[in-house]
Amino acid sequence: MILLFPGRHQLLTNFQFQYIADLLSKGEPTKDIDGNIVQTSGVIDALVFAVTSANHSNTRRNPLPFYLRALAIQEFADRFHIPAYIYGIDDVGNLGSFASYTIKRIRHESEGMFDLTPANTLVLCSTPVLEMYKTLGFTILPAELTDRTTWKHSTRLPWDIVETIAGDDRWETNLEVHQYMHSSSFDVWKKYKLASKVQLLFKDRMISEDGDITGTRDYNTYVRQMDTIAELKYTETASYIRPGRIGDIGCAVGSWIKLACRDERLRESDFYGIEVARHLFDICQQRKHNGEFKNPFVFFSQRNAVTGLVFDKESMNTIHTSSLTHEIESYGSRQDLLAFIKNRFEELTHGGVWINRDVVGPENKYTRVLMHLAKNDGIHSDVDKTFSTREELAHHLNGLSTYGRFLRFAKDFRKHEGYTLEYRMRELEGKELVELSLSDACEFMSRKDYTDNWESEMHETFTFWSIEEWKGELEKAGFIVRPESQAYTNAWIVDNRLVGKAELFEEESGALKRLPYPVTNMIVIAEKQ
Repeated sequence: MILLFPGRHQLLTNFQFQYIADLLSKGEPTKDIDGNIVQTSGVIDALVFAVTSANHSNTRRNPLPFYLRALAIQEFADRFHIPAYIYGIDDVGNLGSFASYTIKRIRHESEGMFDLTPANTLVLCSTPVLEMYKTLGFTILPAELTDRTTWKHSTRLPWDIVETIAGDDRWETNLEVHQYMHSSSFDVWKKYKLASKVQLLFKDRMISEDGDITGTRDYNTYVRQMDTIAELKYTETASYIRPGRIGDIGCAVGSWIKLACRDERLRESDFYGIEVARHLFDICQQRKHNGEFKNPFVFFSQRNAVTGLVFDKESMNTIHTSSLTHEIESYGSRQDLLAFIKNRFEELTHGGVWINRDVVGPENKYTRVLMHLAKNDGIHSDVDKTFSTREELAHHLNGLSTYGRFLRFAKDFRKHEGYTLEYRMRELEGKELVELSLSDACEFMSRKDYTDNWESEMHETFTFWSIEEWKGELEKAGFIVRPESQAYTNAWIVDNRLVGKAELFEEESGALKRLPYPVTNMIVIAEKQ
């Protein structure tokens, strides 16, 4: 008989150890989840640990990589003196047949050595996952679970101890930790200094428990966009790169690094890609595995550059960021952005540069302007209609006129952050106009076509700082802003998204005066001298 123990196994507990020891001993038979007597002593021949979410790490939900979890499990299991086997089970999302998937993965990974069935396997599980195994006919041993209707447990669960450690800088002397945490896990956590990593992850306000900035982003669309504009990004920034140790923070799918690896000037350089979003980090690793990077010295890490340093102090010759700093302001806070700036300064060596390419606000962003919007390119009814899926919402938005899309934008833009977009309708020279701040007009014009990721984009602000405000904050942090730094109007955006759709005016002596399209992007070269 096999004892299957599925779980994320971020740590193991003393209760789990004693429970398994009792199952293996010559004591009384145990009871299953339904109260039936099950004979286990002398019957269990092997332990099989199914480590779920094995492909995830460095997130609040799964802080530890699979290999560290496996180290603790092996030490834990060796004390039972029966064979123990450990198999990693990749995360596959919310799959109703996950138990069946786990069984099949174990059969595949073990090359057929373990074909687990209700006839030869007992399942040790105390969480709602047990229902999936019970549906398949497996006998369930409940461990900590005492009440299946309320999911009440007789003792603290492993994740409760992870959360205790996350909130205690002195976890090694915490009596509660020692009471519940098995020594095998304690030793691994202490040796590899895992508590400080977990504490950092739990303090992070920007990143979700699965390691993403936003849960509403369509990454298929996002990845295509990153690859499409990679050549433009690299062309705009290449001349400012200093050879040596080159880091790309928020590297997405590694497109910028891939192009930099082909640059002959940088052939002796080492490249470091930092990406916090789990999905994108996985793609980077796969691309490296596929041999897509010409330079072999390319390294990727899943880290958050807001909460601390991601490179050693004074170690980097070039740091590159693109379309990242506005996300820190949008999903984090102003203090997070200032901390990010400070961290980059500390990481650069003297003479090193931070190349920051991002969106930017106009200098006179609080000026009231008049915006004329096209009405003949779609409908402008049912703008407030709600939808259950992102795809349905995108389809509806694509059918709205520019004017209709503005009405929806005014309703949705940063409403979760408590922002109210103030505007009023006016008529002048026979035109129906929207009066609003230049900043809000820029926010709409820059975002109106992002219908695939509308919900995500509505959290973001592009115009919070002008380039002069950026220069001021960088100089406060100790940087010298190079004269090559500039804000500019993206001609492609103007030609393809704004002309014929949105026009800006100011009122002068009762007449309309046409305004040029404002700046959309910036490149700032910040040097540490």
